[in-house]
Amino acid sequence: MNKQDIVRLSWDEFDEMRDPRPDNNAFDAVVERAISRRGFLGGVLAFGSAAAVMGTGVLSSTSSAKAEGATFNFEPIGIATDHEIHVPAGYSWKPLVRWGDPLFKDAEGAYSPETGVPVEMSDRVFGENTDGMETFADGDRTILAINSEYVNPEINLPAEAEGMPRNADEVKLLKNMQGVTVLEIADSGDGYAVVLDSPYNRRITHETPMTMDGPAAGSDLVKTNADPEGRSPKGTMNNCGSGKTLWGTYLTCEENFNGYFGTTAEREATEGEVRYGIGGEGRYAYEKFDERFDLSKEPNEPNRHGWVTEINPLDPESTPVKHTALGRFKHENAEMVQAADGRVVVYMGDDERGEFIYRYVSHGTWAEGQPTDGLLSDGTLYVARFNDDMTGEWLALTPETTGMPIEEILVFSRMAGSKVGATTMDRPEWIAANPLRVEAYCALTNNKNRGVKANAGGDEQPVGGPNPRETNNFGQIVRWRPEGEDHGADTFTWDLYVMAGNPKAYNNVYAGSDNVNEGNMFNSPDGMAFSSDGMLWIQTDGDDSNEGEFEGQGNNQMLVGNPETGEIARFLTAPNGAEVTGLTWSADRKVAFVGIQHPGGNWPDGNGKPRSAVISVWREDGEAIG
Repeated sequence: MNKQDIVRLSWDEFDEMRDPRPDNNAFDAVVERAISRRGFLGGVLAFGSAAAVMGTGVLSSTSSAKAEGATFNFEPIGIATDHEIHVPAGYSWKPLVRWGDPLFKDAEGAYSPETGVPVEMSDRVFGENTDGMETFADGDRTILAINSEYVNPEINLPAEAEGMPRNADEVKLLKNMQGVTVLEIADSGDGYAVVLDSPYNRRITHETPMTMDGPAAGSDLVKTNADPEGRSPKGTMNNCGSGKTLWGTYLTCEENFNGYFGTTAEREATEGEVRYGIGGEGRYAYEKFDERFDLSKEPNEPNRHGWVTEINPLDPESTPVKHTALGRFKHENAEMVQAADGRVVVYMGDDERGEFIYRYVSHGTWAEGQPTDGLLSDGTLYVARFNDDMTGEWLALTPETTGMPIEEILVFSRMAGSKVGATTMDRPEWIAANPLRVEAYCALTNNKNRGVKANAGGDEQPVGGPNPRETNNFGQIVRWRPEGEDHGADTFTWDLYVMAGNPKAYNNVYAGSDNVNEGNMFNSPDGMAFSSDGMLWIQTDGDDSNEGEFEGQGNNQMLVGNPETGEIARFLTAPNGAEVTGLTWSADRKVAFVGIQHPGGNWPDGNGKPRSAVISVWREDGEAIG
């Protein structure tokens, strides 16, 4: 496979190329075994029934009544296979900001449909491949923080580069198109638009100075030639999902950081590098032009990435902080809630086949107006075990439970999770906490290795529990309710809110759960967020070929689910080739901001290059949609 083919791979395919699955799996046998488990699945799937394992007994009377009365305020739409956005009747949409759009007046006209953005303006425009995002307010001013997960080199670099950087300037261009954008928006009467030259506007890239706190900061594992103290990492990368702290700052999550590092000299990968998929050639050939990304020169540099990073979007002079206490892995998002006693709790998923779900619990407590020092640097990291009897527990990752020093636990959290027997999951992506009841949901997007092979650490991936299907190409959403309605509790009960599938193609477990039908089916749930009315918004990043076992599912989409009844309805469809990812709302909840990543064709301009974008969606009658 040549370099051009490599950069066309998804991150998932890139990792699979380095660790290929066996090809001797008999699909007919898989289906036969799955059908025999139909009775087991009937007990796992429960939707708001008092007879369910996690039935309505844990609901407060207020939230229960509100959830039971909730209905979808739109007419569900059908699938689409074209290169357009589709929303329900009575709703409209328009682009808010696209890759290459200016943040400052001196960058107006920097983007060209033929050539993209020049390197000298690449940190003055909106980045590519938008992902997680959050809304912030400073008085009556609206500020968005938005991730740019990765780049498509073929549309960023000159045509003659053939999709790979040829010099340090072209590497700089790719670095600047990723990271985080902070920007102010305002409604001028014709919808929201970027406020050029706003004092809040800034880009945070692979080169931005950072600090690091928590037990792993300053350890030998994160020291480099450029930073012998191990406390001043540079840059944030592969920023996938997001989160918002209780005190109003932004959490950006570093996911597939492993692909940015390569080596210019032959070397043997360490155990930790193997577990995290580090080694060989880097995806973007950074290592050829920047020693920081060359494993043969800076073997510790990858250990400085894969963290949850906190940014204050209201203070453009603030320095982002990487919080090592929250663990290092392929972070999808960070969902912050509060325990009953005031401790801060952060739920996190590790987006790789057969990896784990984590929880961080602070030692200190917080109330509005109190200091936040130490809340994300002094606490305990836990990993989840899901039992087949639909109970679960959070296993503390400490030197006593793992036999590892604390800095190793945090830098190599996956290995620590393996030592305590965490449950291997079907790619844990976004986690969302219900604002109306004490429960959390995690999108398990898919896992073709379930029941086929172990994860990179040798942990088996047996069929069962919240991962009930072999060679799972459709995904599911698991939810859990903590003991005593307290996110700080160490035990929980769980069920599956939905198991995606195709009832048109299958009449077995691959058809999905009972709340999936030919009118709302989908595959690969990924992004998730709750609106203030307690509805669960589900975004997909899966196979949009509309062929074979995915026939009838169309393009990737955004759906809305009722947590109480289990009903799910399709709200939006994306252009073919695109993923729907990232969702936040205006302060009045009348406008939703939705991310459209890696679109195909020439969306949204209708000419030139395809441009990832954030779009605005609103009800035409002016009522709230979230």
